[in-house]
Amino acid sequence: MKPADYESESILHQYLLFHYGSDRDQFGSWSPPAPADFPGRCAAAALELYGPGQLLRALDLGCAVGGSAFALARRAERVIGIDLSQQFIRAAEQIQANGHATVRRMEEGDLISPIEVRMDPKIERSRVSFQVGDACALPSLGLGQFDLVLAANLIDRVPSPRAFLNALPSVVRSGGLLAMISPYTWLESFTPKTEWIGGREEFGSRIDTFAGLRFFLGPHFELVGRKNLPFAIREHARKFQWSVADATFWRRKPN
Repeated sequence: MKPADYESESILHQYLLFHYGSDRDQFGSWSPPAPADFPGRCAAAALELYGPGQLLRALDLGCAVGGSAFALARRAERVIGIDLSQQFIRAAEQIQANGHATVRRMEEGDLISPIEVRMDPKIERSRVSFQVGDACALPSLGLGQFDLVLAANLIDRVPSPRAFLNALPSVVRSGGLLAMISPYTWLESFTPKTEWIGGREEFGSRIDTFAGLRFFLGPHFELVGRKNLPFAIREHARKFQWSVADATFWRRKPN
């Protein structure tokens, strides 16, 4: 899948189902290979590691259609969701306005089933705003600093992970939390191999992405937690993308 595919109608509905569909919506009568609501589980894991302190501002980088941003709003007073896909941002704003969406769920071949997915009505949707933006150009967005920054399934989908990681200290306040969550699926269609921070050999040594994160984040962040978060994305009724994301959590060191 190339970056432009994120503007396709089929991928939009796949992600709406991934973000807002229940176990039954996504998996039907199959035993789920992973629980639904991966965006909500990412947000919940980050909020747990953040701790009991006041949470004023949260940032969801690569927010897609908004599931994690809304989940962060269960506690954060203000949440901003950023994504490069204009279609994803429009869909997130429509969910915010209506509280629900009709999803064209793929069944087989050209067969689809229209289903309605809904947000939890207890979430204060007014706390969230969305905008189109490039995670590799954070300083140009003028976002300010945040208590919590979440970047789920993003590090291996940007053209310059190094530029992205180097900009993160500017948006996480001293003592704030950074949640980096990804299965590390490196593809040259998204990221030139020269830019990969892991998943390759260099000077005869094998480098994995977690080691790359420690190298780039270490000067400004301290690792405070790590766990596995499995998820599955439905392609059609009998095919799912099953992945296990490495969820790492980093506390911003004092300036």
